[in-house]
Amino acid sequence: MEDFTKNRQKIVPDTSAVIDGILSGKILDGRLRDVDIHVPEAVMAELEAQANRGLEIGYKGLEEIQELQRYVSKGYIRLFFTGLRPNLDQVKLAKGGEIDALIRETAAELDAKFVTGDRVQSLVARAKGIDVDFVKPPMEEFGPLLVDKFFTPDTMSVHLKHKVCPMAKRGSIADVQYVKIRDEPCAYQELKMISRELLDRARSDLESFTEMSFSGASVLQIRNMRIAISHPPFSDDMEITIVRPVASVSLEEYRLSDVLKERIRTQRGILIAGPPGAGKSTFAAGVASYLNNRGFIVKTMESPRDLQVPQEITQYAPLDGSLENTADVLLLVRPDYTIYDEVRKTKDFAIFADMRLAGVGMIGVVHANRAVDAIQRLIGRVELGVIPQVVDTVIFIDKGEIAKVQVLEFTVKVPAGMMEADLARPVILISDLETGKNEFEIYTYGEQVVVMPLGGEQQRSPSWKLAESEVKDFISNYSSGPVEVEMVSDHRALVRVREKDLPRVIGKGGKTIDDIEKALGIHIDVRKFESTDERKMRENKEHHPIIERTKKHVILNVPEASGRDVEVYAGEEFMFSATVGRHGDIKVRIDSAIADDILDAVEEGEVMWVKEI
Repeated sequence: MEDFTKNRQKIVPDTSAVIDGILSGKILDGRLRDVDIHVPEAVMAELEAQANRGLEIGYKGLEEIQELQRYVSKGYIRLFFTGLRPNLDQVKLAKGGEIDALIRETAAELDAKFVTGDRVQSLVARAKGIDVDFVKPPMEEFGPLLVDKFFTPDTMSVHLKHKVCPMAKRGSIADVQYVKIRDEPCAYQELKMISRELLDRARSDLESFTEMSFSGASVLQIRNMRIAISHPPFSDDMEITIVRPVASVSLEEYRLSDVLKERIRTQRGILIAGPPGAGKSTFAAGVASYLNNRGFIVKTMESPRDLQVPQEITQYAPLDGSLENTADVLLLVRPDYTIYDEVRKTKDFAIFADMRLAGVGMIGVVHANRAVDAIQRLIGRVELGVIPQVVDTVIFIDKGEIAKVQVLEFTVKVPAGMMEADLARPVILISDLETGKNEFEIYTYGEQVVVMPLGGEQQRSPSWKLAESEVKDFISNYSSGPVEVEMVSDHRALVRVREKDLPRVIGKGGKTIDDIEKALGIHIDVRKFESTDERKMRENKEHHPIIERTKKHVILNVPEASGRDVEVYAGEEFMFSATVGRHGDIKVRIDSAIADDILDAVEEGEVMWVKEI
């Protein structure tokens, strides 16, 4: 018996080998039989500590030990627990390798084969002359996961909770419905199986990883799925939430204006704002791809890393738990643009501002219910006078579309509503990119920071009337007919001249109007002047739109009626009224009843026409 024991191979696994189930896998397929497995007490202590902290890997490792005990009962192996249990000081120094050292000492004392899945552990053991079996992570094609059965092509997220029927959010970004996907509630054992499988995949798949792991909560990124697992004491019961993108949208599908595209390309500070689930990250990924395709170096800062971007764009997580460290590395990498996903906390805004002031084009994703709310989140976190240098554009996304674009400018003026000239102070003007009209003013009043809405009828500055007169006199030198001037902000004027005078005012390639703008120091928007008769003729004019169908919209293109209110008819039947966009488009959501009526009318051969009102 004694000789028989001496001939048996001795094996010592480390913590990684136990958690990964390396030994039970080899025993199951017959590669490992009639051996003595010595599990160091240090491994048991580490697994116990992880399980006590609520970490799934601790539970998984203890289940592997139980599996080995079952193989003992079948006579395949013998199992021993060997070595000293680590003391408190060694536990505190675990990250420095004290526990690993105890495990290696056990293997050396027994003259056993040391099994590990940790590359550093294997290198140190070999350096000390220990016989090592380093088992690399398997490079294999992974099959479907248990959660895959809950997903359909239009499923955005799946929500699983103990004793609750599985639920899912399905539909498009513009129309999301929270629906029950099974009548049978989730059982605890089912959720444990799903949880263990997801953790296994995160550890073994090179394209997946564990983003965060706390007592009672884990966040995983498995391919394109972001998974949050929670259980007591963090949550009242076990819950698994799986979120995945259902849309990968090119920036061209948003039909951006040339002005907005130019702002995106000129290394500005941009915030992409919107409520949860509005499509902010999808738009940010589209911006990243757009910039990457135009030869810019683009990086991302994310936690978790779930933006769907091209392979050329590197996605950075918090370095050593801190995005400040990530920012330090990124400044050495020298990107042209950085996409900062989820700018929420004060330190996030500080990092965003620091990188922007260092000259990096920054695009941040922020939760907000209005575009101006995203700007207000900067107040108190970034010095007021620096805000326009940190963020000069806010793109508000709602239901997957660009609902509003606001721009920030810094000036010194008398705030709206105040009359005395000695009340002039630095003011941040927030204006709409499309119309150029000021919508908000931000300034200090005593010790308070005021965000003042200017309302639909913006209060006109007393100086605007004088400015309008000066602009009119200047433009009259280039126009033989009447000139109308309307100041829409301190730095922008709307000018109307007769159609035949337009070429002289604008000049070849816009040279004349550029010279006028430089001379006056303001931006001028030149439009065709309409007499009363012309206006009446326009109101009675009919247009025949070009109809286009995309994945998300039915689009009626009427460039002749750009910016005007119209009525849409099919034959003699009135369908609806709308305002034509700046680019001559009327967009109707593809899943709406009006879109169905338009497509039915076109299919039946009805003539679609638009009347200006």
